[in-house]
Amino acid sequence: MMHPALLVLLPFLGAVVLAAIPRQPVAALANIGFSAGGFLLALALLALPREVEGLLHLDALNLPLLLLSGLVGLTTAVFSAATLPAEGFGPRAGRAYHAAFQLFLGANHLALLADNLGLMWVAIELATLASVLMVALHRTPAAIEAAWKFLMLCGVGIGLALFGTIVLALAAQPLTGGGAASLSIAALGRVAREADPALMTLAFVFLLVGYGTKAGLVPLHSWLPDAHAEGPMAISAVLSGLLLNAALHAILRAKAIVALNPGPLPPGALMVAMGLASLLLAAFALWRRRDARRLFAWSSIEHMGLAAFAFGLGGPAAMAGLLHMLGHSLVKSALFFALGRAIVLKGGQRLAAIGGLNLSHPVLGWTLALAILATAGLPPFSLFASEFLMAQQSVARLPWLALPLGLGLLVAALALLRTLQDLCFGPATADAPGAPPPALGEWAVLAPAQLHLLLALALGMALPAPLAALLAEAARIAG
Repeated sequence: MMHPALLVLLPFLGAVVLAAIPRQPVAALANIGFSAGGFLLALALLALPREVEGLLHLDALNLPLLLLSGLVGLTTAVFSAATLPAEGFGPRAGRAYHAAFQLFLGANHLALLADNLGLMWVAIELATLASVLMVALHRTPAAIEAAWKFLMLCGVGIGLALFGTIVLALAAQPLTGGGAASLSIAALGRVAREADPALMTLAFVFLLVGYGTKAGLVPLHSWLPDAHAEGPMAISAVLSGLLLNAALHAILRAKAIVALNPGPLPPGALMVAMGLASLLLAAFALWRRRDARRLFAWSSIEHMGLAAFAFGLGGPAAMAGLLHMLGHSLVKSALFFALGRAIVLKGGQRLAAIGGLNLSHPVLGWTLALAILATAGLPPFSLFASEFLMAQQSVARLPWLALPLGLGLLVAALALLRTLQDLCFGPATADAPGAPPPALGEWAVLAPAQLHLLLALALGMALPAPLAALLAEAARIAG
């Protein structure tokens, strides 16, 4: 029987192999191969029992995120191979890029599978370091600045998360007998009710702010727009689609443990406050962006704030939060795929440089338009369903929160619709002379984006019964 560790070991092996392949076209195809193997292994998890096996565990909360990670990893590898000529990497940068890509996927899978909070911390830090390397690969002053900002702010965040992890282990140590059991998610869940409430509160505050930095939540969120704008185009898809989810998953694990203790400050209230702050700040910031990739990075901050808000409410809203994480990863990666191709064609990523795509490149233009509509939360895509459920739960349980929630949703949606008008309609801007065609053909750019949009459409119109049951079980775990 397959062991979940294979999902971690395969991309780590891929990183070693790809670091030794000097020819970029060969490395790009090998990158697709390793990513396809990872996706198949993620599908094989469906047949495995959901249980703890040593340092790793599989349950309803991480299973859908692992399936999503495998899919986004594969489609991003295809898109990456298509757009590699436009990145202009030299041989050394190409090897570093592909190796870091697989290293990121392996670390992301490990962060989701880890039962040990210390191992989860190491995995998220490893994924961050791989992301920083990819952001810096163009070696322009702006790219180096973005990578340093990414490293410094997320370094602060990961330091806070480490302190929170230590405090949580100290709170449980008298009850678990110390050792590795003090860091085991399963063991902590068994003793959390009797742990010191003051230590549990302190631990969660540091874990929320620390991992919230990685998730793009206020106040340490400002690395995200720079990293999106300056890194390779494919990296925007995995940053928004995977790294943010892994960090939020770590927060959910801590929340599920702390919420079992009746004494601490309710962790849900803290998540609601941080989620609303992120939503409102990002919603208004969307109106002041002139760079397309920075603008949609701010949209990622908005959506992670929405997910945090939903998990803070808890109950049925937690299921909306999980659906929102899945939907956001699908539509935002589709958006960055289409936008990346548009940037290559137009020779710049300023909004003023991209216009009238529906006239000059109809298939690309309509793909990007649908992705922006889905990101704005319009029906019938899955983000509309999750946002509607969040609003419904807010009105039913905490009506006074419905006003700031509705304001943030409206302001953000209008900003994205204005951007849709700028990018896809109106007079067409000129294409850049000598724009390189996709290495594998136009399908390698458009097919991954359209597949993601179809999946988001299916999730929004009719949630399959097995997936609905899985998300309901995951919502109970998340609290």
